[in-house]
Amino acid sequence: MTIEEVIKSTVKMDNAKKVILNIMYTQNVVQDHFNELLKPYDLSGEQYNVLRILRGQKGKPANMCVIQERMLAKTSNTTRLVDKLLLKDFVTRNVCPDNRRKIEVSITQKGLDVLKELDPKVDEHEQMFANNLKPEELVFLNQLLEKYRTNK
Repeated sequence: MTIEEVIKSTVKMDNAKKVILNIMYTQNVVQDHFNELLKPYDLSGEQYNVLRILRGQKGKPANMCVIQERMLAKTSNTTRLVDKLLLKDFVTRNVCPDNRRKIEVSITQKGLDVLKELDPKVDEHEQMFANNLKPEELVFLNQLLEKYRTNK
């Protein structure tokens, strides 16, 4: 289905506009499906992202700046996300012994367990969309998207 059909547009659009609309619409489709996957775990996509970042620290705590710079959505309120994860016992938050102004966040075993349960479901989610493309098309799509968002 073309983007014009999806949005029921009768106006002729140039390709630059169609690309933007296609990216935005596709992101919403993928995000809606991903949110449904996370719903039983009472997690948002941003909270899941924080957990993945902390798991990637391999047991080493991360401060708020590290988490923020690695977030997919740079506008996320990291403190609020960590607070919500604290309430679910998915993370711990401690004052850094070397710098009392710095807060260190670590993932708990409960947080690791929920990610371990989610991992195969997330892989299946990613493969579901990837199955529509050949492996070489996936490589090319990644190259095009990386080129597209690089404004030189």
